[in-house]
Amino acid sequence: MFGQFPAEMEASLSEALEIVRSTLQSVEIIRRNSLAKPRDNWYVGPAATDQHWPALEGYLENEKRWDPDAIDSIDESSSEVVSLLANPAQEQFRCKGLVVGYVQSGKTANMTAVIAKAVDAGYNLIVLLGGVTNKLRAQTQRRLEGDIVERHRHLWQLYTTADDDGDFVRPANGQFTMPVTGRAQLVVMKKETNRLDAFLRTVERTPTKVLRSLKTLIIDDECDQASVDASNRDDSPTRINEGIRRIIRALPAVSYVGYTATPFANVFINPHESDDLYPEDFITDLPRPKDYFGTREVFGFDPDDADKDEGASAGKNMIRKIPTGEVAKLRPAGSRAQATFVPEITAELEKALLWFLITCAIRRRRGQVASHMTMLVHTSPNVSQHARMADVIRAWLADCANDLATATGEAWGRLERVWDDETAKVPLVNGDEPALMPRELAPWLDEVLELLEVAVENGISDERLDYMNGAKTYIVVGGSVLARGLTLEGLSVSFFLRTSQQYDTLLQMGRWFGYRFGYADLPRLWTTGDLALNFRALARIEDEIRQDIAKYREIKGATPLDLAVRVRQIPGLAITSKAKMRHAYRTSISLEGKHVQTIRFDHLKEHIVSSNWSAAEGLVNEARTKGTYHAERRIFTGVPLATVRRFLRDYAICDQHMDLRKDMLLDYLDKAADDLSSWNIAVVGTESGQASRRSLGFLGPVPTNRRSKLAESDEYADIKALMSKRDILIDAEETGASKGDSWADLKLRRPAVPLLLLYPIEAESKPAPRSHSRTGEPTRVALDAVGDLLGIGIVFPGSLDRSGGYFSVELDIPTPEQLEETDGASASND
Repeated sequence: MFGQFPAEMEASLSEALEIVRSTLQSVEIIRRNSLAKPRDNWYVGPAATDQHWPALEGYLENEKRWDPDAIDSIDESSSEVVSLLANPAQEQFRCKGLVVGYVQSGKTANMTAVIAKAVDAGYNLIVLLGGVTNKLRAQTQRRLEGDIVERHRHLWQLYTTADDDGDFVRPANGQFTMPVTGRAQLVVMKKETNRLDAFLRTVERTPTKVLRSLKTLIIDDECDQASVDASNRDDSPTRINEGIRRIIRALPAVSYVGYTATPFANVFINPHESDDLYPEDFITDLPRPKDYFGTREVFGFDPDDADKDEGASAGKNMIRKIPTGEVAKLRPAGSRAQATFVPEITAELEKALLWFLITCAIRRRRGQVASHMTMLVHTSPNVSQHARMADVIRAWLADCANDLATATGEAWGRLERVWDDETAKVPLVNGDEPALMPRELAPWLDEVLELLEVAVENGISDERLDYMNGAKTYIVVGGSVLARGLTLEGLSVSFFLRTSQQYDTLLQMGRWFGYRFGYADLPRLWTTGDLALNFRALARIEDEIRQDIAKYREIKGATPLDLAVRVRQIPGLAITSKAKMRHAYRTSISLEGKHVQTIRFDHLKEHIVSSNWSAAEGLVNEARTKGTYHAERRIFTGVPLATVRRFLRDYAICDQHMDLRKDMLLDYLDKAADDLSSWNIAVVGTESGQASRRSLGFLGPVPTNRRSKLAESDEYADIKALMSKRDILIDAEETGASKGDSWADLKLRRPAVPLLLLYPIEAESKPAPRSHSRTGEPTRVALDAVGDLLGIGIVFPGSLDRSGGYFSVELDIPTPEQLEETDGASASND
């Protein structure tokens, strides 16, 4: 009808046709990271007509200079979360989900991407519950405005601002406005009862016609904090929990999504209380981001093979130990001493301060002049101590400034010694830096001293970290406000003495996790040996939660209501507050298809070391008479359960063991007795090993194993790994293990019989040279036990897929005295 179109118009029409086709094609979001209820595939990813996500994507690429792979990861994971929300085209809906990330891993980036895509998809009221402090809420508001709102400011109606006092108040007209297609309304408010009440009253005053048009997305940042019901009664929830629940009830169309890196409290919400916040619709475990600087880098990871432990599993050698003797000079011994105690600049604190100055100078030399640089000093929960610590640091800087600026004097000599020590342990990696001398940093060090600020950040301080107006160089002294949510930009040095008796609080204190682009060789963490070991233990426990979610994902038809996430108990630590655990069964997990091993030992307690060896002597003697002994491999077969149980009853497991308790173990043996009636037992030792000091029953002296301990451990020995993969095939027909074999692969080749492994461990157990040759300082030290130790490993038959049985045990909840230093323990704390 119109004749021939010009070539340019034809090309435009073809391009338009392809855009339309791309929006209509059948696409399915692969929910690779989620456990979810079945649902319609209403969201298939960003469309060509979207506005907010393309703008955010361009901002990340062009202004924030994100790596394309990182943007792709955020794109994929945020699309997965949005696809699990309720379809905003529906008139009424209620959806509740949980997103589990990593501490300081970019959860906020995922949140902003989810918000952008949700608004593009039709959600028009975004409510972000941004922590419990004004500073954290304001930080979150600024982040959202900078990442999303400023790209299309005319499409947003804001009810809150980035000022400290910019939290939600009832609008002048007392109600929400009628949403406009393509536009969205934004609320960023604290989890505080007055704010929640004001929001609820606004909802209740909003006309029904407007209310029915609102499609609400509530994102609860740090949802394990304050949101979880911590009352003692189901019919009387805590006010914040009840406030959130009332808001969800009042809105006709709402999706609620909690974000946290520590879901210990959330997985204990009563899943059968439909009105509560249990994530009944979906649980998403965000993938570990590329270039993330996390627990593996800081604390290392558990090796698969104890005989190949040195090297990659040791971490980046960034932990420096604060001696026990210095602790008393850094924080008061108890609440009575707080009023008069004044901290000191101890030897290790001075080293940390000097290394921070060095890292700032190195980063400036590397061209990172426009980047933030921060040191964290976190020694006490008491706010009066924060001010005093800041004062002594300022005084130290004043005393040392001239020496450091002129590269002369005693302070400069101490800086040179720190330089030598640290660069020997972790060599610098950029360009000519391996040959760099500290005097060459003088021009940049002078700039650092000029720009350096010492700030106090806690619940009552008037100071505030300001990362918005130019690059900052901070030494930040503070308390719990720094231990959750608040981002310390460019953190390179942490001096961390603060403790906690709860998993979630302790893990959230790990502000040193995150991204360290261009300076991953510089971060250091000064802390006590016990804290370092507890963090390493928590990293394993956190990983087990993710493994549980992954396992349930593989079960066809499984939903979050089928997910019984199991959280291991560390004696002396609470998983979360006792009130938040009132719906948790006090259970131990089934050990079917698993293997367990002792890795922590009371190596200096002679009565325990001796009695454990005696218990093993009795076991091998009895196993000889009750079972069959195969001398060529030191294996006993057909040993009755009663013999094994008697040994385990008499064997003392270290109280500091992170994942193996005697009551849990014995209880499982009793409940699963029918399947564990006959055992194989093997004595594992290296033929080149030193003969044991004592006879092991009728076997006489036996070859021992060398298991050095981690350098951080003092009062007890943490050897990190006891078993080697090949050991679990010691009683199998085919005993060879290949390098690529996993534990699961090897277990398939085992007989369907439980296996108890006895490991005589040489008392001295010096570390292998390779355990410290790379860095100049040992990651391991000699065991130096009072006698040869006796470690045990157990391999249980069966399939991991059926390891969901629950058997009741008692949890070790800390006493009030142990909890004295946790958040909220005192009115004077922050």
